Amino acid sequence: MNILVTGASSGFGNLMVADLVKAGHRVAGTVRDPEGRNADVAASLRAIGVEIVDIDVTDDVSVEAGVAAAQKVLGGIDVLVNNAGAGAHGLQENFSGEDFRRIFDINVFGVQRMIRAVLPQMRQRGSGLILNVTSLLGRVTIPFLGPYNAAKWAVEALSENYRWELSQLGIDVAVVEPGGFPTNFFGNLIAPALRDRDSGYGELATAPEAMLEEMGKSLAANPLQSPQIVSDAVVKLISTVPGERPFRTEVDRSGMADPVIPYNAQAEKVTEALFTAYGMDGLLQLNTAAAKAA
Repeated sequence: MNILVTGASSGFGNLMVADLVKAGHRVAGTVRDPEGRNADVAASLRAIGVEIVDIDVTDDVSVEAGVAAAQKVLGGIDVLVNNAGAGAHGLQENFSGEDFRRIFDINVFGVQRMIRAVLPQMRQRGSGLILNVTSLLGRVTIPFLGPYNAAKWAVEALSENYRWELSQLGIDVAVVEPGGFPTNFFGNLIAPALRDRDSGYGELATAPEAMLEEMGKSLAANPLQSPQIVSDAVVKLISTVPGERPFRTEVDRSGMADPVIPYNAQAEKVTEALFTAYGMDGLLQLNTAAAKAA
């Protein structure tokens, strides 16, 4: 298949594009400034067969131009993997409206921009897959990651709505929910521009840093929590027959997913009951007959 993956320069995305090429797919990965500060990583990806496109998910023009370039080089896009994102860390009250806007622009609005850019040709073809990398923190929350929690909850809702609205057009939507992993994610967390509210929290003002330090130690001590298992889950989902993919795939070996898995299963039952009650249960199944002849 022809696959476009955002955020290919590092972390999960870097593994995904390499593994998808190995699996026999044609892959384009987005890398910011591939001829400048990220020239080395772009060259290494090209060397293994990844097509490179420069997309800034916070910019409408960049997204439209980049998706068009990916469509041209791949010959169309069968799968979009929305992997690009940024974390946030600190006391939630310290984050200004502008701080929140920056975080949502990458993690939520960026996802929407990418989906809108690829959907016209997917609708025309009557098939496609939108795969959004969210987080277990889009289902539960932990303190000191507030804006990130909120953004990932938003992407979960965005994904659910697209799931229903696109199902009868033959376009599948799925989410991958990783736990915490030892990637450069933790080295690039967005902090509030100001910490002017710290004084009102007393000793608790230092808790965000302490939590992050303990999380790092925990991840370092757990060799099972390898970023590779996230890439493996994405490759498996893409290879799954349309109509048989689960909507949510939890990826975690730290214990965080254990209570979320039954929670997600119950949420699916609630959705089925609501849709049946309102006569919309036909939207629950992907219309695999919608694909048009080439």
